[in-house]
Amino acid sequence: MSSPEHIHPALWRATQLAHSAHRGISTGYAALSAQLPGGGWPVGALIELLTPHAGIGEIRLLQPALAQLDRRHPIALVQPPHVPHLACWQGWRLNPAQLLWVAPERPLDALWAAEQILKHGSCGALLCWLPRVRPESLRRLHLAAQMAETLCFVLRPATAAQQASPAPLRLALSPAPGGLSVHILKRRGPSCTQPLFLVLESAAAHTSATEETIHTSVVQTASVPVGSLSDHASLDRHLSAQPAAGRRTPTMVS
Repeated sequence: MSSPEHIHPALWRATQLAHSAHRGISTGYAALSAQLPGGGWPVGALIELLTPHAGIGEIRLLQPALAQLDRRHPIALVQPPHVPHLACWQGWRLNPAQLLWVAPERPLDALWAAEQILKHGSCGALLCWLPRVRPESLRRLHLAAQMAETLCFVLRPATAAQQASPAPLRLALSPAPGGLSVHILKRRGPSCTQPLFLVLESAAAHTSATEETIHTSVVQTASVPVGSLSDHASLDRHLSAQPAAGRRTPTMVS
């Protein structure tokens, strides 16, 4: 009897991880990659990361994958909760020149910007923070992600775990001593009943040389924000963003 994926690529056995036409991008954590269809983060798919609050290590979790991307392609950050810091981005061995920071004024603008980034197809990765989003908006992002060759992460509150989502991969993250507890809520394959514990590399390993800069340097913010992400340190260190005075239009700045 033919296996389900031979009948249609969207089919898989409930007892096995789905096969992917393209191997995923390694997460940098062997235990996590082994639990994901394709052996890593899927490209061209909506991936949801659910956290109780920003700064628990979610960017450090993504750092190994982001570091593998072609440096000619930007990494877009849409509506991050904190101001990106160049020093932190560099400290995590990531290229600040890749950064596109999108600071929209309204949630609808964030969704529009994320969808346009996916449709344009020039970014290597998209990280979009959506505190509140309607199901139909997620479906639009899901469809746009399927048409792109982009790593697409949507970061949402942990409470969204109770809500339906079109994302084929959903992970609930929670802080743990020395790392993160990762519970795979949804994947193309059997349910994952036990959370994974991942040891995150200490920020001090890469940022000791720029520690003072991280604390004293804030990315310039004007009517249009200028800067880059290292939400790694920016988010993981809980540094709050200072909003610019006046109205801001949803503009991408490199």
